[in-house]
Amino acid sequence: MNERSASLLQSQFAILARVGQLLARALDAPQTLREVLRTLEISGHLSRGLIAVAHSESGDLRVHAAHGLDHDDLQAVSYRAGEGLLGRILETGKSCAIAQVGADPWFLNRLGLYERELPFIAVPIRLGGTLQGVLAVQPDAPDDGLLDERVRFVELLADLIAQHVRLSLAVSQEGRPLDEEREPQRHALRHRPGFGNLVGHSPVMMRVFDQVRMVAKWSTTVLIRGETGTGKELIANAIHYNSPRARGPYVRLNCASLPENLLESELFGHEKGAFTGAVSSRKGRFEMADGGTLFLDEIGDVSPAFQAKLLRVLQEGELERVGGGRTLKLDVRLLAATHRDLEVAVDAGQFREDLYYRLNVMPIVLPPLRERIEDLPKIARHLLERLGTLQRRPLRLTGGAQRRLMQHHWPGNVRELENCLERAAVMSESGEIDADLIRIDRVRERSGRRPTGAAPAPLPSHPSSTVALPSAGAQAAAGADDDSEPTAEPSERERVIAALERAGWVQARAARLLGMTPRQIAYRVQILNIEMKQI
Repeated sequence: MNERSASLLQSQFAILARVGQLLARALDAPQTLREVLRTLEISGHLSRGLIAVAHSESGDLRVHAAHGLDHDDLQAVSYRAGEGLLGRILETGKSCAIAQVGADPWFLNRLGLYERELPFIAVPIRLGGTLQGVLAVQPDAPDDGLLDERVRFVELLADLIAQHVRLSLAVSQEGRPLDEEREPQRHALRHRPGFGNLVGHSPVMMRVFDQVRMVAKWSTTVLIRGETGTGKELIANAIHYNSPRARGPYVRLNCASLPENLLESELFGHEKGAFTGAVSSRKGRFEMADGGTLFLDEIGDVSPAFQAKLLRVLQEGELERVGGGRTLKLDVRLLAATHRDLEVAVDAGQFREDLYYRLNVMPIVLPPLRERIEDLPKIARHLLERLGTLQRRPLRLTGGAQRRLMQHHWPGNVRELENCLERAAVMSESGEIDADLIRIDRVRERSGRRPTGAAPAPLPSHPSSTVALPSAGAQAAAGADDDSEPTAEPSERERVIAALERAGWVQARAARLLGMTPRQIAYRVQILNIEMKQI
């Protein structure tokens, strides 16, 4: 036994002991299985653990648990005997080990979970000679010649967890009548204005959802920022409908849709005869929102002259109608949104600094879709469910269509994705959307591509990141500009390269250093044009 094999065996014994402890003290079988998959990723460098179980009636394999994915993402995923790598195990009852999974023609990757260049291991879960399901994992580094040893280890794990797979199935079967009873309430909750339309499980979106929950309790002014099409209005809706003002009025206005003279009248109202055409007095949007919430979209587009008038209302909490002399005291919670860089506008004298500080009490920044690409499958399903309701038929994406969607840069964000899916749904006769129906607008596709070596705008550093500054090698690889200030913040590209260097160029380990998922860092390696080194 060589040194590498001995080291691997030692770590496997430690993992088996840990898994044995989890199984021995477990009371909640489904939660225990999720903990086992989590342990394999953290301690065993076996990422993307998945457990699929054989359905008692249909005989199909249905995905029961997958580390890093919500239960809602798994419900519709199943494999018939002989279908894909997992279906072949159901058919043959034999383990499967592939050195580079993307090269195998049976590889389907319906969950978009696995990295194509890495190995893949899947083994049957048996109890009493009967196949109960399949355990699948992916080593987080390229094949090092020890794939067979890892297969035997995963087979041992499958034997250990077999009883808990049966218990987990029994729990889910017992809970089905209760789930069916609760489904109408769940359906109603999903369609309430608010969190029901906020979709995503990426770390960056979970932080946004936490901010929304916290800020909804109070009457603080909120500035929602993000590119066009990222869902700023949905965030505003969620804040209002989960706040103490939810029963009050909710008034919305897009500031970019009106010229300045009409905007003043629309927001503040006017008295009869205030200007030509003012044949009667009229309340403005601020008055309409009294006791509730006013949402002003595209606040960065208002003129400097109007900014001064708006600032007075926000400071004093009172206004006068156009052409009126009576002061109205109001109780309005303000939510504002913009896609513009207000800091740049302030520096350029285009946006008042005092208004900026008045609005920016609680900023919420929405990431573009390209920076949370792992959310795309769930967002696509949510949009298709809504489109299917309108078309009165079920709509479904094939694996090829999903892969096509994952390859696009999405400069128009969720709004562009929605338009793309609606176009595909209209073109689909059966309701099944395959890759050939995914038509990306060529202008948007060109504008979404970056020149070779170009990097996207840097994200804020992840709170959990342990990589603060790039190494000298990372700076050289990034092609740093000689004119850059020495104290400048490292770019997104530099941070990713620094993490990869520290992790020995293993993407899954670098992801943990940066507080990302493996899929997030794989996407950055692609769009930032980072050349992976083989160590």
